[in-house]
Amino acid sequence: MSEAGGRGCGSPVPQRARWSLVAATAAFCLVSATSVWTAGAEPMSREEKQKLGNQVLEMFDHAYGNYMEHAYPADELMPLTCRGRVRGQEPSRGDVDDALGKFSLTLIDSLDTLVVLNKTKEFEDAVRKVLRDVNLDNDVVVSVFETNIRVLGGLLGGHSLAIMLKEKGEYMQWYNDELLQVAKQLGYKLLPAFNTTSGLPYPRINLKFGIRKPEARTGTETDTCTACAGTLILEFAALSRFTGATIFEEYARKALDFLWEKRQRSSNLVGVTINIHTGDWVRKDSGVGAGIDSYYEYLLKAYVLLGDDSFLERFNTHYDAIMRYISQPPLLLDVHIHKPMLNARTWMDALLAFFPGLQVLKGDIRPAIETHEMLYQVIKKHNFLPEAFTTDFRVHWAQHPLRPEFAESTYFLYKATGDPYYLEVGKTLIENLNKYARVPCGFAAMKDVRTGSHEDRMDSFFLAEMFKYLYLLFADKEDIIFDIEDYIFTTEAHLLPLWLSTTNQSISKKNTTSEYTELDDSNFDWTCPNTQILFPNDPLYAQSIREPLKNVVDKSCPRGIIRVEESFRSGAKPPLRARDFMATNPEHLEILKKMGAASSIDAEDGLRFMQEMIELSSQQQKEQQLPPRAVQIVSHPFFGRVVLTAGPAQFGLDLSKHKETRGFVASSKPYNGCSELTNPEAVMGKIALIQRGQCMFAEKARNIQNAGAIGGIVIDDNEGSSSDTAPLFQMAGDGKDTDDIKIPMLFLFSKEGSIILDAIREYEEVEVLLSDKAKDRAAILKGKMIPSYIINSNPEMENEEQPSSENDSQNQSGEQISSSSQEVDLVDQESSEENSLNSHPELLSLADVDNAASISPSEQTSNPTENHETTNLNGECTDLDNQLQEQSETEEDSNPNVSWGKKVQPIDSILADWNEDIEAFEMMEKDEL
Repeated sequence: MSEAGGRGCGSPVPQRARWSLVAATAAFCLVSATSVWTAGAEPMSREEKQKLGNQVLEMFDHAYGNYMEHAYPADELMPLTCRGRVRGQEPSRGDVDDALGKFSLTLIDSLDTLVVLNKTKEFEDAVRKVLRDVNLDNDVVVSVFETNIRVLGGLLGGHSLAIMLKEKGEYMQWYNDELLQVAKQLGYKLLPAFNTTSGLPYPRINLKFGIRKPEARTGTETDTCTACAGTLILEFAALSRFTGATIFEEYARKALDFLWEKRQRSSNLVGVTINIHTGDWVRKDSGVGAGIDSYYEYLLKAYVLLGDDSFLERFNTHYDAIMRYISQPPLLLDVHIHKPMLNARTWMDALLAFFPGLQVLKGDIRPAIETHEMLYQVIKKHNFLPEAFTTDFRVHWAQHPLRPEFAESTYFLYKATGDPYYLEVGKTLIENLNKYARVPCGFAAMKDVRTGSHEDRMDSFFLAEMFKYLYLLFADKEDIIFDIEDYIFTTEAHLLPLWLSTTNQSISKKNTTSEYTELDDSNFDWTCPNTQILFPNDPLYAQSIREPLKNVVDKSCPRGIIRVEESFRSGAKPPLRARDFMATNPEHLEILKKMGAASSIDAEDGLRFMQEMIELSSQQQKEQQLPPRAVQIVSHPFFGRVVLTAGPAQFGLDLSKHKETRGFVASSKPYNGCSELTNPEAVMGKIALIQRGQCMFAEKARNIQNAGAIGGIVIDDNEGSSSDTAPLFQMAGDGKDTDDIKIPMLFLFSKEGSIILDAIREYEEVEVLLSDKAKDRAAILKGKMIPSYIINSNPEMENEEQPSSENDSQNQSGEQISSSSQEVDLVDQESSEENSLNSHPELLSLADVDNAASISPSEQTSNPTENHETTNLNGECTDLDNQLQEQSETEEDSNPNVSWGKKVQPIDSILADWNEDIEAFEMMEKDEL
């Protein structure tokens, strides 16, 4: 086997030994590079690293302790209401709930995290609880993918570290493979899902009844995502190697073989979703984010764990295609598998944040640094990584469910480079979690990164991955009680020992790759890279890669416009853009006729035009919508840590253009606010609470304004309504001139409004802040006597004595209100797209009358940039629209052959030929990931 470009750090080695060379990540092979990187950098002191590591431990204790106290044995903690999330007892969140199987998910997912964080006694207690309490024979339909990576992976990770601790002789001496037996039981429960002609598993299975039986309530699905079918090999192979039962590895290999066979042969890319019976691609767009991500990850890691060359060959083939088509540094943009030069969308999802870490494992460091830095700039702008953001870095979906992928890539880049810059990145992540996500009962997901509002959700992966990667980032080798380099991380960060490579090798390692394509071995690296080749002897090398990206978020020009100018300078006529199209312009209609018929370039222009037209049409429906607002409770004992997402009004003070409104709240009388208030003295100078119904919003606003209120909050009269089951409302006017309304008006659903009402009953005086987004706690509480940890986000001080108040006797903790008063924003459930990637809640506009007609919902994104900019030769952003307009006018004046008397072909007849492609684009627009 030849070495690739002289990059080997030694002679090629026998196949069986290869796994040790790429152990856990390429970072372990690249450890000698550390001295190169730190030579010119200011290293973080050992004391500061220890302090940050201890802070991570305290954060984990806060999350895990509250789960065990308030939620266990439920699957997950609801940190705002301080109770467990039990399937069937809470409003359905759609596909998101498929991870919940009534099997104490968070406890199992946290097992090996306890050992990594050196909490061995807690680990031993947790294992006993799993063996005593967990029941897998539940009549509940679960996701095969989520159950595999979280539960089966968690059990196997726990077993791996249990036998390690037992060998050390201090802990787990009683352990006799009990977790492995539970894992084997679960493995057999998942096997019926593979009963398809293709070998691809059904996406869901009933833990008690399996597939297809009437009582199973599943087995009728036809599609699954590529990652769902391709992210099984590590856990299933490990289960086979641990137990000697080969059936698990065989089924997982068959699924991977089928996906490889069905790749698009000319581009070597795979789509997002596939028919499990026919093998046809249902969604033909391809990327490295949601729906595909861990398929690529498991190809490379399967080679590391199992030593099978075919997995590495497949990964390298796919990776070459990714870097050729999808990678547009620093961006990673989805493309069409059949036309990979054509972008499939203009936004990226947060799950691709894992990819820089995978590139480290591959040994391709430069693009990893570039993409990671781009993502970090987005985080610095929004505090967290939005679920999706556009190519010019506007928020596309505003949720952030505390995903760990960026922390994962940060850890691996630090291990590969030793650059202390990544320690500072990790420090920022810790500060943001404590400052914006920490609540008295755990850590709450962000419902909207723009407003800072919370969601009553703390997913199990937050404990399984986030704290693990953050602790390892700051830990030295002596801080960990075992050698982490002897293990590989699954996609859920569970640890599997590398010695499984040589255990129970009963699976035939036939190289199935060669059956499908001819591969050149010279393209592949078989030994760990030579760090002197990867890293020039320059201590500022990584900084030189990051530096051009420092302002990429705030000073970016849309990439599509840049390409237009490049075409313009080369002499080619710019393609027709959807925003410029006029159906009455014969020249435009002539261009449409040519699209898809004259050449491949015209065909790409045609597809791009259709995509832009669909996006433009969608955007026009969104332009009249306002972004959500925030109601932040700032009085004791909340201190700004509870943020409610509120619907805006189309009238009154615009909080995005004026300073926020702050004041104490008071209920109006009459409560509906539909007539002159009888208690004007109670609402004078305060924010009035009004109930929805019986009159128009604008009438309510005028009545409370006349009474002297400085703002108003309308609370839904539909008892039990919440954003977990309905989209937010945008309050409309009454059809008359509303310029006389000068105060801000916001809308809360019943459950969100009950938080304020219950707080009034318990604390009497409640002060809130009405704003366009949540404000910094230090600014809110300036000059107030409050616990310093609230401002400084120092959790170590949280348990210290707090300032006394007259309310302390009512609530000794000073931290939380009753369960009924803590029902805060849950994720919107309107579509499977939103359930998979938790997309931003939609906004509706309505008049405040019962059964009022509402404006059709549409996905909420920020408006596109109006001034189309491009980068000139001097690197400055210039207005391209004027240039194109001038050229167009010049061409029209100088072209005497343009005939304006031609018969205009109806636009419908032209677009009729494109129906199939338009439907495909519309399917992509739904993004059912």
